[in-house]
Amino acid sequence: MQNPDTIPYDVIIAGAGPVGLFLACELRLAGCSVLVLEKAQDPHSPLKGLPFGLRGLSVPAIESLDRRDPLDDLTRRAAGRDTPAGAHWMAHQRRTGGHFAGIQFFHDRIDSTQWPWRLPGPIGSIAADMASIEAVFALRAEALGVEIRRGCGVEALTQSDDGVTIVTTDGMARGRWLVGCDGGRSTVRKAAGFDFAGTDPEFTGYSAQVELADPIALAPGRHYTAQGMYTYAAPGTIAMVDFDGGAAHRTEPDRGQIEAVLRKVSGLDVTVTALALATTWTDRACQATCYRNGRVLLAGDAAHIHSPLGGQGLNLGLGDAMNLGWKLAATIRGDAPAGLLDTYAAERQPVGAQILDWSRAQVALMRPSRSSRALEAIIRDLIETRDGATYFAERVWGVSLRTDLGDPHPLVGRSAPDFALDDGTRPAELLRTGQGLLLDFDARSSLEALARRWRGRIVHVASNAKDRLGLTALLVRPDGIVAWVSEGIPDPDAAAQAVVRWFGEPRD
Repeated sequence: MQNPDTIPYDVIIAGAGPVGLFLACELRLAGCSVLVLEKAQDPHSPLKGLPFGLRGLSVPAIESLDRRDPLDDLTRRAAGRDTPAGAHWMAHQRRTGGHFAGIQFFHDRIDSTQWPWRLPGPIGSIAADMASIEAVFALRAEALGVEIRRGCGVEALTQSDDGVTIVTTDGMARGRWLVGCDGGRSTVRKAAGFDFAGTDPEFTGYSAQVELADPIALAPGRHYTAQGMYTYAAPGTIAMVDFDGGAAHRTEPDRGQIEAVLRKVSGLDVTVTALALATTWTDRACQATCYRNGRVLLAGDAAHIHSPLGGQGLNLGLGDAMNLGWKLAATIRGDAPAGLLDTYAAERQPVGAQILDWSRAQVALMRPSRSSRALEAIIRDLIETRDGATYFAERVWGVSLRTDLGDPHPLVGRSAPDFALDDGTRPAELLRTGQGLLLDFDARSSLEALARRWRGRIVHVASNAKDRLGLTALLVRPDGIVAWVSEGIPDPDAAAQAVVRWFGEPRD
């Protein structure tokens, strides 16, 4: 047991899922000491390998991983993963871009010219299973020196002016800050007194791996019925939605229950002969009313929950971690500008609220009613149009995401374009140190001199680019968000104001 009078860790993170591990990597990259506490003893769960457990990483998530290295490992794992025969998302000759409540949009309808702030090039998502994502992040965290304790869950906590004391199942731990990344039923959120508000569930969802007496009794694909919805990917991967108000959630469904629900929602006399795996979920949609209480912060599902439709919860959580990591690290180092940590909630809560409403809209389309089926038909028509497919791609892929930083320029607040610089590098590579980036296309001495005053916090790179979108210079935050741009002769004073706003006062 640790001495309660010492604070050995800058940050303790509850939860070793993708969000907690990614945040731990961000903090270690910035030099903070980090302890991750994980209640589960074994990180490997068969449920994480279910085909319906695949998560489509959005454009912001892919860009974040590219700016921190793990993208190549995930891409290799995705390329080597077998896709189930007959999977509904592979049943089209056209290239699928994603879906809204199961209604797919396709690449051949998407007009990327409607996104003038993005450079031309391939765009889309990467499908990765949770087991692979966690494995990649865990390896990176361990390589960076993150301490991970498994089988050690948070039970209680108390705060003081200088830190947080945590009672765990394995003793006591102390840190200057605590971040709850411990899921939708977060112990940290409850123990720290956060309010969690939202809407109650309408359905219980099931994901299961089964054997059927007649494997071809169910047609592959997603099907809406008078009693709910089911999706079947041969040979035996099933997802179902039963509009029971969430009554069966948090149960351990057995073979008989899975068979009964499958018969109900499909309307078919199917027989489940064996059940290998099963889990339940709901469309409950709630969000913490604040993301910080003193020295305790929330990220990922601990801060917001919704149905897993479209897999946007993971992307939302990774965005939380990328936004929070550098801000908390700067606060710990003591060089953060006033109020920097408060911008975490100010920037991420609106994004979370938007995703919760996106999830609710999909649930409305899935209800087993004539009005929902009529609305579905209209959405199908719209999503096949060029503007419709572009709109849904923009929302599902996250390419329209913009943080309001108070600057009217359309690029400020957006993810930095990955310019092909003449020196052979890309901004994504230049951000891998976790510092900010002052990209100077015309190599002006005034900007180089400015950057020197913030050495160790921002990197100045002078290089032209093949297509620089009409810019002469830009300042990029460590999370890849553009904070300032110049289209003419750069104004050093304006650039300095932007640097001070996000990186604090210079040391000289």
